[in-house]
Amino acid sequence: MSDRLPLPLTALSAALATASTAHAQWAVTRLNPQGSPYSVAYAASGSQQVGDAFLAGNHHAVLWNGAADSYIDLHPAGHSSSYALAAGGSQQAGYVGFASGALHASLWNSTAASWVDLNPAASAGSYAYATDGAHQAGLSLVGGVARASLWSGTAASWVDLNPSGSTNSVAFAVSGSSQAGIAVVNEVYHASLWSGTAQSWVDLNPAGWEQSYALAISGSQQAGYTLNPQNSHASLWNGTADSWVDLNPAGATNSQAAAASGSMQVGFATVGGVGRASLWSGTAQSWVDLHAFLPAEFAGSGANGISTDGINTYVSGYGYNSVTRHYEALLWTLPVPSPGPATLLSLSALLATRRRR
Repeated sequence: MSDRLPLPLTALSAALATASTAHAQWAVTRLNPQGSPYSVAYAASGSQQVGDAFLAGNHHAVLWNGAADSYIDLHPAGHSSSYALAAGGSQQAGYVGFASGALHASLWNSTAASWVDLNPAASAGSYAYATDGAHQAGLSLVGGVARASLWSGTAASWVDLNPSGSTNSVAFAVSGSSQAGIAVVNEVYHASLWSGTAQSWVDLNPAGWEQSYALAISGSQQAGYTLNPQNSHASLWNGTADSWVDLNPAGATNSQAAAASGSMQVGFATVGGVGRASLWSGTAQSWVDLHAFLPAEFAGSGANGISTDGINTYVSGYGYNSVTRHYEALLWTLPVPSPGPATLLSLSALLATRRRR
């Protein structure tokens, strides 16, 4: 006897989750540390969020656990600035600024003292934009070229992903054996996918679009945006250029997807001249306006990260407060839906049908 759910039940569960996400009331938490004139949340993992806040006169990488007063300052001693751009498992990734002006890709394990310098020996500078808890992805400046880069926790583990024929490249996302980002080909930015080597490069740029950017990975899907001179459209791929899906919602002049988790994507859409934090579930029609849940003083917003701990779905990002004229790190939270009576009745009927078969 199989333990797998029958396909109709799986589809029903997915549909219910999507409907709940679209119509539920998201709770908003301000993550800005007390006294900080600036903060942004760039990524999420489980119930944690990472970003940077202006502390002690400079930008400091910070880690939150769902509340402003929960923040942990990840800034390593003796450095001029730091930024946490990614989270995965117990790891945080980003970059650190030196007094000399050099910028080095960096890795943390939830404390300032755990800081690891990922800058390769031959690199004039580097950035880490992603971590999945075991691998990190970003770029390294080697020989005057920005090279998409992959690490496994140390500077010595660096792998050059820059594909043949590309003048510059960046890896913005990593998940298991896959990396996503961009490669510059004939002076044009192309959304890109790798599987751990430069030779594995796949061009995701869809026909009809001048440029494209892949910023996130979730399972077999990649998310980002396509770009023409007039506008950008949030985009979703499934490993090939031909699989491209346009996520731009009706009425939006621009949109971008910045992060993905499971079947959901987050980013922003510009509607009525206002950037609005946004959530999708694989189609333009599934768009959810997260900005609508913010207090009236927020004149714009964006979503940079999405995660779940099995209890809640978390979306991390930022909002521009028109009263204080400051950017504030924000967290949107939605409980993972539990089945109601009607759902349970439907599930029971499906299971009964399965047993009769």
